[in-house]
Amino acid sequence: LLWVDILAMYAMYVMMSYLTNVWKIGFTHAAAIVNIFWGVVSLSPLFLSFIADTFTGNYWMLLLSSFSYSAGLGFLTIPEAIGEDQKILFYVAMPLIAFGMGGHMTSWNIFMTEQFSGEEDNLDEGTFWRFFCSVLAVIIVTFVAVLGLPYVKPWSLRFGIPAICTLVATLLFLSGSCSYKYFKPMGSPLTVFFRVFVAAFSNLFYRTPKDSKQLFEIDNPQLYSVPHTRSLRCLDKAAIVIPTKPLEEQAKNTWRLCTVTEVEETKTIIRMIPVWMTFILCGVVSAIGFTYFIEQLDHLNPKVGRLKVPTVALLWFYEQAQNQCVKLAPSFGISVSMILAILCCITAAKVENRRLGVVQRHGLVDKPDERVPMTMFWLLPQFVLLGGFNGIFNYSAISFFIDQSPVSTHRCLPFFVSGVSGVGILCSVVSVYVVGRISERGGKMWFQHDLNGSRLDKYYWTLAWLMAVNLVVFIVVAVFYRYKEAELAEQQAEEFGGINEPYDDDSKGFCCCCCC
Repeated sequence: LLWVDILAMYAMYVMMSYLTNVWKIGFTHAAAIVNIFWGVVSLSPLFLSFIADTFTGNYWMLLLSSFSYSAGLGFLTIPEAIGEDQKILFYVAMPLIAFGMGGHMTSWNIFMTEQFSGEEDNLDEGTFWRFFCSVLAVIIVTFVAVLGLPYVKPWSLRFGIPAICTLVATLLFLSGSCSYKYFKPMGSPLTVFFRVFVAAFSNLFYRTPKDSKQLFEIDNPQLYSVPHTRSLRCLDKAAIVIPTKPLEEQAKNTWRLCTVTEVEETKTIIRMIPVWMTFILCGVVSAIGFTYFIEQLDHLNPKVGRLKVPTVALLWFYEQAQNQCVKLAPSFGISVSMILAILCCITAAKVENRRLGVVQRHGLVDKPDERVPMTMFWLLPQFVLLGGFNGIFNYSAISFFIDQSPVSTHRCLPFFVSGVSGVGILCSVVSVYVVGRISERGGKMWFQHDLNGSRLDKYYWTLAWLMAVNLVVFIVVAVFYRYKEAELAEQQAEEFGGINEPYDDDSKGFCCCCCC
């Protein structure tokens, strides 16, 4: 399934070119379709993980999403002559592919972990060679996707090859069903979050006791527990024990009575929301990579001498920058990633301004289908900066969540990060609309039907200063958040006998470094 994911991803990366070249729609309209698709892909794992953990389990989530993946890619193998029927198939295919990608992102890693749980020291030679062949297949397919797919001219075949491969991989996965380990869904940690709110609302008219020891908690030293804090006292109502009812009866209804630990874990998640909000603009910047960057790339000269370089080669550089920068991510990675995002937008604005100059000098303003005599490698710096930004941001954001979030939610953390990015990608559609309307009031609409008549460079400059403002807001929020955590530690020390020891817990000390 992994090597097919790579092949399908590279096929979907060029969706922007398909919509503008085949459908002949405006590039902002095409960007909106692509961003909605990738936004749903990024956001869906947060919900699909809840379904997998609560109902289906990882095997069925992988199987269902794989068939959805195959069907969606199959629907994209439509003739290049676009009619109403083909458009209907296209709009059916996109959510099917989004569900397939989201399902794989949700369950693939966890499923693989389940299969080898308890067998780390018992791997036989056959297993080793299967792994070796799998890794080799991933490497080969990556190079085929980068070097081979761009030379496939019919779009129906360019989507058809990943569709056939995905179906074959799904059937191969299905053929091994008898040998897989199956685990019963144990419930989602997100359920606790909802239970606390329901229980707090149901006890809304009961007074919260002043002594936190009167709140409900399971007294078992072998169970993980979190001490009570004085913040967000309204949620403490979820742990109120009603004196007129037997405690045993109340404890059975977990939607009416929660433990102090569950309440405190929910408080921790809520306290992180201001930090999450500053991550949304990171998703907006990330969205330009597979929309406007691709559109620019599609109109530049791909040749180096007589050699024609595949345009998706720059996407390979993007992926490499994203993967390699993870290894170089410093402890203050989120701020560094935002600075890289600013530099990426500034670089993109400068390059686009140069491209527009070349367009005007060669009289190509009204000839959007012609190649601009400017090498596509002018876009390489912005692709590399965007990849570095995404790589460092994803690593640092996950590290931040691991440090600050409840232990019970750690398996969902990557989905929280992708979910916030997904919201930002969806917001990019709104940002283009708003910026376009504002520019129209200023005298000239920045976004025209084609790229040559637009001022995409001004949009990049807008994103650059918005990200600069966002960086300042983030640092302020991060410093404030760190202060609140130190205050919480003091409160906890007071509750444990008034001994206020130095705050040197590694798991709490990471926040300030990671953020700032």
